Amino acid sequence: MSLSSLWQWLFNAWIIGEIVISVATRTRRGQGDLQDRGTQFILWIVIVLSMTACGFLRHFQPLPVHVDHASMRLAALALLSAGLLVRVAAILTLGKSFSANVATHATQTINRSGLYAIVRHPSYLGMEIIFFAAGLNSFDWAGLAVAFVPPTLAVLYRIHVEEAALFGAFGDDYADYARATKRLLPGIY
Repeated sequence: MSLSSLWQWLFNAWIIGEIVISVATRTRRGQGDLQDRGTQFILWIVIVLSMTACGFLRHFQPLPVHVDHASMRLAALALLSAGLLVRVAAILTLGKSFSANVATHATQTINRSGLYAIVRHPSYLGMEIIFFAAGLNSFDWAGLAVAFVPPTLAVLYRIHVEEAALFGAFGDDYADYARATKRLLPGIY
């Protein structure tokens, strides 16, 4: 299997996985305290538009990156794989507490194990790595910017909304957790 085929297979697996996650883990009214404020919809729209634009730019390459494409594809594939692993590990760690939309449940607790001991939002960190990988795979600076910047802004808004919901649900316990860990990037943010 070529690197290009492997990339396409893993990228498609990510897309299908996100659709399954969105449907299977969505908290509905009456199942929890919904506080999404439209972030799930915003995130989906921004990601779809950004990835579509990135794919378009990949074919035209208005601002091409002048490096060996095989090396760059290998780096993009490694990052895509890493992003998928981080995202899946984060979701599995939360188990039934994970929700595709921003919601809290009466039985929910703050999880401080696994990747959650390092950052508060490792599933979004996994997504960020995937966005960056998609941009690299475009072999174009404009494609990288389109694949990474708009989805990152949508994720940062989503984190803002989610943090407000978690502070509201857990108060001082979440404040202690927030002081001990960064939001998205270990040691940085």
